[in-house]
Amino acid sequence: MTQDDSSETREERLAAKLRENLRRRKARARVQAGEEHREDGTEQSRDDPLSNLPPKS
Repeated sequence: MTQDDSSETREERLAAKLRENLRRRKARARVQAGEEHREDGTEQSRDDPLSNLPPKS
């Protein structure tokens, strides 16, 4: 095994780890985005323009 072979293998391993990390971070971000809730515990939708209004008393 030459220096070039070992460094290429190392680069491939690092690239694979980076891709894995990115997938994990994206999955975590998707989960967190799906768990957005308002203070009163009801789910808040970004598409609902009235979701930012206070609840009726």
